[in-house]
Amino acid sequence: MSLKSERRGIHVDQSELLCKKGCGYYGNPAWQGFCSKCWREEYHKARQRQIQEDWELAERLQREEEEAFASSQSSQGAQPLTFSKFEEKKTNEKTRKVTTVKKFFSASSRAGSKKEIQEAKAPSPSANRQTSIETDRVTKEFIDFLKTFHKTGQEVYKQTKMFLEAMPYKRDLSIEEQSECTQDFYQNVAERMQTRGKVPPEKVEKIMDQIEKHIMTRLYKFVFCPETTDDEKKDLAIQKRIRALHWVTPQMLCVPVNEEIPEVSDMVVKAITDIIEMDSKRVPRDKLACITRCSKHIFNAIKITKNEPASADDFLPTLIYIVLKGNPPRLQSNIQYITRFCNPSRLMTGEDGYYFTNLCCAVAFIEKLDAQSLNLSQEDFDRYMSGQTSPRKQESESWPPEACLGVKQMYKNLDLLSQLNERQERIMNEAKKLEKDLIDWTDGIAKEVQDIVEKYPLEIKPPNQPLAAIDSENVENDKLPPPLQPQVYAG
Repeated sequence: MSLKSERRGIHVDQSELLCKKGCGYYGNPAWQGFCSKCWREEYHKARQRQIQEDWELAERLQREEEEAFASSQSSQGAQPLTFSKFEEKKTNEKTRKVTTVKKFFSASSRAGSKKEIQEAKAPSPSANRQTSIETDRVTKEFIDFLKTFHKTGQEVYKQTKMFLEAMPYKRDLSIEEQSECTQDFYQNVAERMQTRGKVPPEKVEKIMDQIEKHIMTRLYKFVFCPETTDDEKKDLAIQKRIRALHWVTPQMLCVPVNEEIPEVSDMVVKAITDIIEMDSKRVPRDKLACITRCSKHIFNAIKITKNEPASADDFLPTLIYIVLKGNPPRLQSNIQYITRFCNPSRLMTGEDGYYFTNLCCAVAFIEKLDAQSLNLSQEDFDRYMSGQTSPRKQESESWPPEACLGVKQMYKNLDLLSQLNERQERIMNEAKKLEKDLIDWTDGIAKEVQDIVEKYPLEIKPPNQPLAAIDSENVENDKLPPPLQPQVYAG
């Protein structure tokens, strides 16, 4: 089997990672293949078109309703509407039209009810009184950092404070609209520093990192996996999917990593740890840093195994294997959180953007993984997915002499467990068959007895009269000789 055929379901051309509009930046599946900049342009265009279409539809419905109402009044010979009543009806129609348009873009049409949103907007007094140690520390670090920029730092702090004070009043908006507000804030602050403050681009990037760290640490609990989205549902779906794919081996994915090498095994463990640690971070940049560290460990593992630099074709299958082996918690929520609230310039270029785009591709591959992607028959794939059996492990005779004894014993135990599992399944099937045979035999005997009883019914005769004394009917008892009496013989 050629290497090309083995990788036909995993190989991704590097051009597919870029924005499909051709701007040169990295795209993202969450943005339908666009980069952050092009996606916002397309989003605003589509939103304006939708608003215009809704206004036109509302006006057309209003005209048709007014015409129908006027014709019905004239046909019935009713008195014409007064000016006040006409104005009242027009106001009601306009209110209904505006409400319809607002409803289309508001969070009320989503999963959360109005009552739930109001409860979310009004946190408990204890939550307001208690401020986490991490939030206080980040705020202090942010203020100390801005002090070195003097006037520019004061302006940035003022804008950041206004943004944080305004966000609680926007929690009834959808998470996409809150994301748009945050992205607009990032863009406005960066442009103002470059145009008015004349801040160099490298310093602007550092300031933007601190701004993101400050505001997202404070907003994390409100915007990460909100109840008005289906992020939690997606988390459970991908987690269940990864668990069902526990049987996938590195050989099936053509992963060029030899975990028998201690250094490689250590790199794999570190990569899994980093991808799991991503969920413990609050700031999108810190989550991206976990993905980047995980990816670098993967490249090092491939380099040690192959004794040459890793390629992109080697990286993506290994990243898929790491995700399957680690099963990171709340994977989809973390990806959505980074996509919505990370500084867009970090996702568009650089190694963070490259590794994040590959992670999105890996998750998309796992969701669509099928028998053809792993070069398996559909029958084997279905059996593995259902848990009826597992792929055959490597035979002990084929192990090299220098192989680890612990690994050999592990695979030997796995083979033994697989055999015991098959034996247990056979015993259970035979037991069920025996139980069915016993039930059928009991039912057959009962039916035969019933047939015999119906064919030869049992007649029960009444009991006979009790017998009287032998001499009860002898009327001539007095003529009988006396009974014999014993006689004593004297000798």
